Amino acid sequence: MTDRITVVKIGGNVIDDPAALKRFVAEFAALPGAKILVHGGGKVATRLAGKLELEVRMVEGRRITDKGMLDVVTMVYAGLLNKQIVAALQAAGCNAMGLSGADGNAVTARRRSPEPIDYGFVGDIERVDAGLLRRLFEGGITPVFSAIMHDGRGTLLNCNADSVASAVALGAAEVAPTELVFCFEKAGVLRNADDETSLIPRITAESYAELKASGVVSRGMIPKIENALKAVDNGVRRVVIKHAANLSNDLGTAIER
Repeated sequence: MTDRITVVKIGGNVIDDPAALKRFVAEFAALPGAKILVHGGGKVATRLAGKLELEVRMVEGRRITDKGMLDVVTMVYAGLLNKQIVAALQAAGCNAMGLSGADGNAVTARRRSPEPIDYGFVGDIERVDAGLLRRLFEGGITPVFSAIMHDGRGTLLNCNADSVASAVALGAAEVAPTELVFCFEKAGVLRNADDETSLIPRITAESYAELKASGVVSRGMIPKIENALKAVDNGVRRVVIKHAANLSNDLGTAIER
């Protein structure tokens, strides 16, 4: 019986740094209890697209995923990076299984509306199969999700890895009490972005409203915290934003009710 689950999301600051990834894998493998890893894509897809002479187009920091780019991100995210991470976890004694949303029909998504911006084959999560997660845990398997999902009708979709992590954590919360950890390039949410000692240890909905109004929380941190608060409101026990190097300690910003 699974008594707790930890869902951890990593991005380019870990994936693109071999030493950081090696350290993270060792610490993740040592986490007690059932766990899930969700990873983004780093810079590898952009480099491969350049070699294939495919144009990389970004709007408001988000990648436009046309058919050619979908092929690239699927090869890199669900293929190369996912299997490299799984192999590293196996070497660390963690029996991991790499998954896209299509594998086992684990996660389905719908293609995002082309209005007001057509992002191409980009999806928004619709459903996570909590029963599949339960069966994987019962089999001693640690799922490792890339951000490639599917629509259930044969089309793969590129999804935001933070959103995938939040959705998977909500699915896991149907199985057992779940904590979601976003590994970030900073120690957590900082009052002063240039001062790592200005860490805010805890944020609630009330304190977030004050932090946002005062401008302490701004830009890309706003959707991250709002997604975290939504996850907590819908069943995740708590969300922690921290540096990957602090995975096994208590440093970071806890987002709670």
